[in-house]
Amino acid sequence: MTMPSTTEVILKNAFAAAVAVADPQVIVPQHLAKIFMAGQEPKGRCLVVGAGKASASMASALEAYAKIHWPDVVLEGVVLTRYGHSSPTSHIRIIEAGHPVPDQAGMDGAKEILALAKTLKAGDVLIALVSGGGSSLLTLPQEGISIDDMRISTEALLRSGAPIEEMNVVRKHLSAILGGNLARVAIAQGARVEALLISDVTGDQPADIASGPCAADYSTYQDALDILRKYKLGKELIPATVLNHLEHGAIGKKLETLKEADLVNTQVTNHVIATAYKSLEAAADYIRTQGYEPKILGDTITGEAQEVGMSQAQLAREYLTKEKTAKPLALISGGECTVTIPAGLKGRGGRCSEYLLSLFAATPDLPSIAGLAADTDGIDGSEKNAGAWFTKDIREASQAQGISPEPFLKAHDCYGFFAELGALVETGPTLTNVNDFRIILLNK
Repeated sequence: MTMPSTTEVILKNAFAAAVAVADPQVIVPQHLAKIFMAGQEPKGRCLVVGAGKASASMASALEAYAKIHWPDVVLEGVVLTRYGHSSPTSHIRIIEAGHPVPDQAGMDGAKEILALAKTLKAGDVLIALVSGGGSSLLTLPQEGISIDDMRISTEALLRSGAPIEEMNVVRKHLSAILGGNLARVAIAQGARVEALLISDVTGDQPADIASGPCAADYSTYQDALDILRKYKLGKELIPATVLNHLEHGAIGKKLETLKEADLVNTQVTNHVIATAYKSLEAAADYIRTQGYEPKILGDTITGEAQEVGMSQAQLAREYLTKEKTAKPLALISGGECTVTIPAGLKGRGGRCSEYLLSLFAATPDLPSIAGLAADTDGIDGSEKNAGAWFTKDIREASQAQGISPEPFLKAHDCYGFFAELGALVETGPTLTNVNDFRIILLNK
């Protein structure tokens, strides 16, 4: 068995550090203690709902905390998560459903969550556990829109290359729960709402995390229509029921998503408990212990994955030639790229692997650099890997075996390239989600 190189170990440990700092089992109890200080604990009914790739793990962490600190409080509720992302609970029911394309299981679970929220009374507490992936999992269409309509619209948006923030503007305005609609129901019942959010979006705004089921929304029906037009998604690709709903909303015939004015004199608070930037900082702390000087490029780097890869390849060259530090450098970044798949191509992999293959292909003149890119939720795109990595050894192996990156890039088959070289990052579901993680090691 070939032992991993020191560089490979450093890359993978940096990713592990980024994921660990967003572990719900650690951060949920820390924040519950702050939110529900002495005298602020739930005293009436405590309903727990939520959705996202990390939400089941958040629910199990909440139950463990409540067992010790709220022994007299009866918990109940429903949380939706992606297939394969469940976590053991005793009182909160976990439902697994489709992501990123919604399915019937998700719609049925979302319907149950909304029905439970409508049973709240004054003095009750609604705890919402929200993380990335919640937008598609909480796909409960508004009246007149079917789950098939939502599925077709989501698939069209995914293939268009629209960034997740724009996709979610559309989904908010088709949903009975997203865009603050869950909080709106609780407010009407006189309940207190405390939402715990694990952010996977740039900017970490509650309205953007899983499309903000408990947050005031800044977008409008007209914004949703403009996004569809921007990507030329007309009646040939988007169901008529969806287009008609958005058009009626734009002229005031449908209730808008929750706005700041709706939250005056209410008990609604959104708490962002984990972010991509905190994960980048954790990786930077680790990388310093290995003798590298980290440079955090930011957690808001977006764009086409291949273009970002080429851009960061050029940045690596500039750092290697201009930076005066004696230490080797590590360029660390986050942010969600996109991959636009041309008609007729299926593609294999995801945005992290595609970014990394682009970086690899653009740096044949930098044989000593190494890199890793992976989704912190453990699943990058269409396959079961979190992402991929490469070192000097992988580059030499690709040359020796005649495996050129260019055909794989053209076919959007980044998975196939790294699979042939044994360079996939495979963690399985991490039960958290704070966006994508990228690191480039510049060994001078």
